[in-house]
Amino acid sequence: MTRILVLPGDGIGPEITAATLKVLEAADRRFGLGLRFEQRDIGFAALEKHGTTLPEEVMDLAREVDATLLGPISHLDYPPREQGGINISSAFRTRLDLYANVRPARTRPGLGRGHQPLDLVIMREATEGFYPDRNMHLGIGEFMPTPDMALSIRKITRHASERIARRSFELARRRRCKVTAVHKANAFKISDGLFLECCRKVAAEFPDIAFDTVIVDACAALLVRDPGRFDVLCATNFHADILSDLASELSGGLGVAGSINHNETMCCAQAQHGSAPDIAGQDKANPTSLILSAAMMLEWLGERRSDTRLAQAGAAVSAAVDALLAEPRTRTTDLGGELGTRAFSEALVVYLTADARETA
Repeated sequence: MTRILVLPGDGIGPEITAATLKVLEAADRRFGLGLRFEQRDIGFAALEKHGTTLPEEVMDLAREVDATLLGPISHLDYPPREQGGINISSAFRTRLDLYANVRPARTRPGLGRGHQPLDLVIMREATEGFYPDRNMHLGIGEFMPTPDMALSIRKITRHASERIARRSFELARRRRCKVTAVHKANAFKISDGLFLECCRKVAAEFPDIAFDTVIVDACAALLVRDPGRFDVLCATNFHADILSDLASELSGGLGVAGSINHNETMCCAQAQHGSAPDIAGQDKANPTSLILSAAMMLEWLGERRSDTRLAQAGAAVSAAVDALLAEPRTRTTDLGGELGTRAFSEALVVYLTADARETA
């Protein structure tokens, strides 16, 4: 049995989570995965019931289950922390130490917005960097000594830099065997200097993997001009957050960009986009990002357990998404297609079921 904690979230979260569950259930039936879903409220639904956007019971359960499916959240609209408005993404990444935010970007026919196709993965360190809500033990790393002065502290550690670098090289070994460390050490000589030092140290452990470095602003330009030079990009939190949005947009948009957050023992699937409250409840949301994230989660579980069924299920879901996106008619309306949220997930279920019959 594989226990999946389901947290629908805010805005379009419940809709795309329901769509994703339909697909996971179809994959479960086809591959005999033994998936068990345990749903809990977070976000505004939890705030209304429990006085907090993230009940402690949810965090406890997240530590017990095999993986978590996390819907989009509206943390910018939450009340202050002292009034229960906890940033759920930040809490999951820091309190559960889900330090590796894996963000693939791959161009699909008819959807790419760049001049050239791309197929890369951005490995984002997710627990420190220039994020004031996660780089201090007590308090936040942003403050105002006077009403007219705002200061922010950046934290880079050897421990966090080395482990995200190591995961990057391990991933590259399963792909095209190249890692690029992204930095701004020409300006942040000490903090990015430490990050680069750690990446170079880890690179020496992987002589079979090509390694280079690029300054973050040059990386942004190269993603547009020459994305084929990249395979796995390893970067600190802030740089990777921005670059992954750029790469995802170039490859077709955030709506088709999956991601997971993981450490050695836990995994959380999370769409790259936000909660889009303006279209909530209208059956307009594209569930692809969360569905692809769920597929990545299955593959992560399969690799960790050496379970070919889970790995095959993740690959089958991704292939089904590719098949539907290849046809303009079977895309969601935001991509110029004809399908709403529910219809797209139902089409994926039909494809998965039909594919199972053809391969039987």
